[in-house]
Amino acid sequence: MTGRSASELPIDKLKVPAGFKVQVWAEGMPGARSMALGDKGTVFVGTRQLSEVYAVTERDGKRVATVLLKGLNAPNGIVFNKGTLYIAERDRITRYDDIESRLDNAPEAKVIVDGLDPDKQPGHFWKFLAMGPDGKLYYNVGAPGNIVMPGYFQATISRVDPKTGVIETVAQGVRNSVGFDFHPKTKELWFTNHGRDWMGDDSPNDTLNRVSHKGMNFGYPFCHQGDMPDPDFGKHRSCAEFDKPTLKLGAHIAPIGMRFYTGKMFPAEYQNNIFIAMRGSWNRTEKQGYNVMRVVLDPQGKVLKYEPFLTGFLLDAKADPPMWGRPNDVMVMRDGALLVSDDQNGIIYRVSYGK
Repeated sequence: MTGRSASELPIDKLKVPAGFKVQVWAEGMPGARSMALGDKGTVFVGTRQLSEVYAVTERDGKRVATVLLKGLNAPNGIVFNKGTLYIAERDRITRYDDIESRLDNAPEAKVIVDGLDPDKQPGHFWKFLAMGPDGKLYYNVGAPGNIVMPGYFQATISRVDPKTGVIETVAQGVRNSVGFDFHPKTKELWFTNHGRDWMGDDSPNDTLNRVSHKGMNFGYPFCHQGDMPDPDFGKHRSCAEFDKPTLKLGAHIAPIGMRFYTGKMFPAEYQNNIFIAMRGSWNRTEKQGYNVMRVVLDPQGKVLKYEPFLTGFLLDAKADPPMWGRPNDVMVMRDGALLVSDDQNGIIYRVSYGK
């Protein structure tokens, strides 16, 4: 996987609502996926198909992306908290202390938890990582295939205490979540989830979900999108046994990173909205996704609106390939701008409002 220069790409095709603008923020990061913001302004970027973690810094008035760590095993999940960089690889979660003081000579990794992929599962082995308001690291373990009976720790979201290494299961029946965040007011966990394949172009839906209490199970492999029994695993089960998604996002749209907007740059009506990066479909007859969607909630968490926010990556839904870029993660900067990573081109875009 190699990155592409922004000068080679049709950046002018990108569209955002009136008053907003989108521009290239950084490039030269092949496979750029999950992002984390350091205390000193460093943007850390993980990868899935490669083994690198990048650091984006300002040098001599220019934004520079460099390889911070290499030789890792699918370092997709990445979080920065109180001077420490946490990374979720395929099989472990590690920490790198005082990382922003050692960007040119990264410290040795300290292992928090290991053995997260003992069977070397063939699918959905990449991890997302988030720091919860409880000081614990939340991570996913995906289902090992499209539609299979998962092991006890598979198809789950769990959390680990970085101080003790104690692990707890947070949610079950989650086929493949590669993005989650915590509501700024309620502190509840919200996450995206990928539905199974090969049940048709328009089913089942990928979903947005909310963890409101302990012991929630979102149905996989027995029930999909909250109301669709699996044709095989669901024969002797009822969807009524399981928890429902908050929002059906569309079939095979591949929701990845999501964040609540907590910045001050965007208009007031964007406060506490959810932005979701849609990587886009791969096995649908007419492809869809390849955009960033906006979800508007009321104070009780009910969805009021679901609409496109950043579009233009999709060129022709029937072509192969249909798109020129694939959004992967979103992140709110301290100035309120929204960053969007694109792993196909190794680029990060910046969406701003006003001047």
